[in-house]
Amino acid sequence: MTHRAADPCPCRGAVPASKEQALAANGTHPSKKKLSVADEDDDKLPEILSRAAMEDKTILMTFTNEAWSAPGSLMDLFLESFRIGVRTEPLLKHLVIVTADAKAFARCEQVHALCYAFPGGGANFAKEQRFMAKDYLDMMWRRNRFQARVLELGYSFVFTDVDIVWFRNPLLRIPVAVDFAMSADSFYGDNPYDLNKRANGGFVYAKASPRTVAFYEGWYEARKRFPGKNEQDLIQKLERELAEAHGVTAQFVDTAYLGGFCERRKKVMDFNKLCTFHANCLVGLKMKLDRLRGVLDAWKKFKATNGTVLTD
Repeated sequence: MTHRAADPCPCRGAVPASKEQALAANGTHPSKKKLSVADEDDDKLPEILSRAAMEDKTILMTFTNEAWSAPGSLMDLFLESFRIGVRTEPLLKHLVIVTADAKAFARCEQVHALCYAFPGGGANFAKEQRFMAKDYLDMMWRRNRFQARVLELGYSFVFTDVDIVWFRNPLLRIPVAVDFAMSADSFYGDNPYDLNKRANGGFVYAKASPRTVAFYEGWYEARKRFPGKNEQDLIQKLERELAEAHGVTAQFVDTAYLGGFCERRKKVMDFNKLCTFHANCLVGLKMKLDRLRGVLDAWKKFKATNGTVLTD
């Protein structure tokens, strides 16, 4: 589906102002289960979401911590990519940076207008987290619950990892009718609705609706059936089941548009198509920074050569 270049969001219908209004409009009743993160500072969340929202109540958000937000680290690279992408700089006014610790929050406030202190529940997420360690799993599931909370408040969102650089608006590659879209480590075939893909939670689009809230509820509850799994593992295993159970239209976005280092088959990056590029399948902050900086430098050269013909 083709979207107007001036419109940064794929959604056309108005989203109800609150979860309760959305549920009432659809003739359903609120679930008795609560998926929200702890209520510390929760009173500040509706205000910041309201400030960040597009006309259809869609926001962008990313998570960062002290290690990834220090000067010269991934947050700086991430924000730089928005400033030099193809019509991506205006999207920054819709971006909420969610910070996991006090130093990350202080650093965010130095460089960005919309910063939110993530209620950590006493956990320390400031350092770089080792993949699949206990703190890592806790952080991933709390992030999942936070995404659910945004939906409960009536806001659609694009979640993007901070180790992703943006070249173009990826929302223009997501059909209007989709409720939930996700990036993939590897994209097989040419059907985005075929859910037999290697899921990657680094990029997620979710449209606010009662069915999407229920989808997230089922996703979170499923961790009890599969202890020790992160949210990405579970969505890969259960996405078809959850989508069918809750009437959610779900898809993966082709790695031709949401690229990353996991996709070994694509040896050459096609900057004519790429919207974002993810430092996935890389271990360690330094390696991510070095390799992602190389990608952004290559994009700058491409843009300098082809700037007059670049399109969304």
